[in-house]
Amino acid sequence: MTPIRLGIIGLSGTNLSSWASTAHLPYLLSPRGKAQYKIVAVCNSSIDSARLAIEIFQLPPGTRPYGNPHDLAQDANVDLVVCSTRVDKHYESIKPSIIAGKAAFVEWPLASNVFQARELAELAKDKGINSVIGLHGPVTAPVNVVQGLLEQGRIGKVLSSEVKASAGTGDYHAVPESLRYFTQSEVGGNAITIGFGHLWDILQFALGDAQDICNRLQLQQPEVGLTSSSTGMVVETVKSDVPDLVFVTALLKGEKYIQDGASLFVSFRRGPPFPGEPHLTWTIHGEKGEIKFIAEGGTTPRTIASKPVKIVLHDFSTKHVQVIGWSWEAWCQELPAAARGVARLYEAYARGDNTAYFDIQHALKRHEQLESIQASKN
Repeated sequence: MTPIRLGIIGLSGTNLSSWASTAHLPYLLSPRGKAQYKIVAVCNSSIDSARLAIEIFQLPPGTRPYGNPHDLAQDANVDLVVCSTRVDKHYESIKPSIIAGKAAFVEWPLASNVFQARELAELAKDKGINSVIGLHGPVTAPVNVVQGLLEQGRIGKVLSSEVKASAGTGDYHAVPESLRYFTQSEVGGNAITIGFGHLWDILQFALGDAQDICNRLQLQQPEVGLTSSSTGMVVETVKSDVPDLVFVTALLKGEKYIQDGASLFVSFRRGPPFPGEPHLTWTIHGEKGEIKFIAEGGTTPRTIASKPVKIVLHDFSTKHVQVIGWSWEAWCQELPAAARGVARLYEAYARGDNTAYFDIQHALKRHEQLESIQASKN
């Protein structure tokens, strides 16, 4: 198979902990990744910045540097453009490539707001491009196990599901200086769109799309401290307009293994959980039993994969409680935790399995749901 030729937007040569370098490169530069993909171009804010990234990460000889997305979009040797910038740059970064008819892999959120997301989705549809959105629920190993238990009828029809989550940042009152934008809703990347947004998508991947959504949001901490990356001390206090508490109730449609009218209850709070408790406890109640999903790490695929996940099955008839084992494939375990979900998205795209990943049209649906939920801020 001829490798798919990639152009990456947002591979920083100075921020070595950027999402592109920590989540995308480990797979793309692995023997397995190289067999299916070849990085042929890098686009940053300047050509010099792109050249630095090519040098720092020792990308293949001949990798072309670009200083703006329009030039990258005109490169006939690029098959798939990967957008891994901060969310407020997604729209301007990926739009030229979509217009040029190139396939696109865009990290979540798709854009800063639903209007930009809608425009990108319409362009992608008009151009008929293949696309991937960085929502990893369909390829996150422990989530796949839960879905498998449901499909096997291990708990019968789902009657209700409850979720308690605390995540998004490691402090109640502060965020790192680098995450100042978490306090600015106009940017579009924050604990709600990312921490809650990923979780919201995972729940609906397993349980089906939510209906009749009711919600309440609250901004409990309107003043947020910014902590220094070197000292950990608060160096500035800023006003936030991003809610830090979300309650959602919804109904589930009766299909497959879901009882019609089954209830979904979700609570999400920005910050760490109560000491000794996990970041995420997700319980699914069925006719014959119930499943409890306990994630120590967080609510996004990256954080879920970073620490232990326990899946417990309770059978009502036998009263037996069983811990369900799970694991990533051997090749996936060789990658850093942050890279595993991304790697499985790349694998699914390479084999043409569009049932194993979501596209830009799906991203728009989630944006519209989140827009509706966030419209009722308190």
